[in-house]
Amino acid sequence: MKAFRLDELEAERAANDGAYLQFVKERNMSVGLYALDAGELDPQQPHNQDEVYLVVSGRASITVGMETTQVGRGSVVYVPAGVAHKFHHITEDLRVMVVFSPPES
Repeated sequence: MKAFRLDELEAERAANDGAYLQFVKERNMSVGLYALDAGELDPQQPHNQDEVYLVVSGRASITVGMETTQVGRGSVVYVPAGVAHKFHHITEDLRVMVVFSPPES
């Protein structure tokens, strides 16, 4: 079993000065913590994997393809592989659990 605490993952991510911390990588999936602070721009490009976002804290909008919605704690968003997507109008520091399938390279 692998078990994690969100506060410890956040501390590790912050200590490594990165917006993303991958903490699980298995044959069929990977999982990471993605962080964007209020007012920050989301630099990500489309991925080669399907992904699911679970917002654990913060508030923002996300555009996936041509659709936009507001997200906050508890929001879950599916993004198909290859589709352009960005978080924007981040009004509260955003912390998002990201699941990639197949695993991110």
